[in-house]
Amino acid sequence: MAHPRAAIWLSCVLLLAATCQGLKYGYYSRSCPPAEYIVRAVVGNAVRQNPGIGAGLIRMAFHDCFVQARNLSSVLLFGCDGSVLLDPTPANPRPEKLGPPNFPSLRGFEVIDMAKAAVEKACPGKVSCADIVQFAGRDASFFLSRGRVSYALPGGRLDGRVSLENETLAFLPPPSFNLTQLIGSFKAKGLSVDDMVVLSGAHSVGRSHCSSFSDRIGTAPPSNMDPRLAAALRRRCPANPTFSNDPTVVQDAASPNVLDNQYYRNVLGRRVLFTSDAALLTSRRTAAMVRDNARRSGRWERKFARAMVKMAAVEIKTRANGEVRRNCRLVN
Repeated sequence: MAHPRAAIWLSCVLLLAATCQGLKYGYYSRSCPPAEYIVRAVVGNAVRQNPGIGAGLIRMAFHDCFVQARNLSSVLLFGCDGSVLLDPTPANPRPEKLGPPNFPSLRGFEVIDMAKAAVEKACPGKVSCADIVQFAGRDASFFLSRGRVSYALPGGRLDGRVSLENETLAFLPPPSFNLTQLIGSFKAKGLSVDDMVVLSGAHSVGRSHCSSFSDRIGTAPPSNMDPRLAAALRRRCPANPTFSNDPTVVQDAASPNVLDNQYYRNVLGRRVLFTSDAALLTSRRTAAMVRDNARRSGRWERKFARAMVKMAAVEIKTRANGEVRRNCRLVN
């Protein structure tokens, strides 16, 4: 198995050299030695109380990295920068967290707040919110996989100052995407088709609102979902979900609180919720990847770890355009 450092090296090759400067393993070993231990303790406690929060933290790590924002000059500002954490302000009333892919479904903000408060108490002004988001996603993966997803993660990300609701729709792949759209979305971030298939396995945990898949459970036109699952979902979901009537269901009924390769068996059995999940069977190449991930217990977990490291190295800010926030919800 390739070491996770290989994934970060590959990501750095794909980016500007300046972007990768300062991102390294053990980044806080001198400035704040307990930082990663503190985050893991906070996340572990939260996941033990509510496994769904862990799924939210994994999703948050993904959503933070995938969104690019544009400033008033239409210059792209990078992801993996904690921008998903910023609250509305009079100057910016519609930040990322209010975008349709995030609100009201994205969870775990209070865990990031707790981790940040604990880290600030130990080492004021040293640890970025962007790093805490990625450490929390890693640690949630560890606890939800019962230790089978375990990896080192470099630090050194800085926090961004720009967060725009409309950018979430521009960059985050929705559950309605087909395979071509999914591949294009991941390719734009320097992530491969295999990375896309592997990271889709995060749908092994967490819940989804009925509105995200309601088009697949109607009686007409028929979808390719397992009829028994579709019937069960129709009993749980309103025919026309609204903001005030949009229940949630687990994404993986077989092992809803365990991050494992059951997702791929669900894909093969057509027991998945989203069009984007079912799309993995629409080409020979991705269908073969699904079968491989479903077959080999333990291998997917290692591949998921490498893909998470690679994703967390996408488009990192430098000192020229980032900061270490004192409060994760507000710019300094």
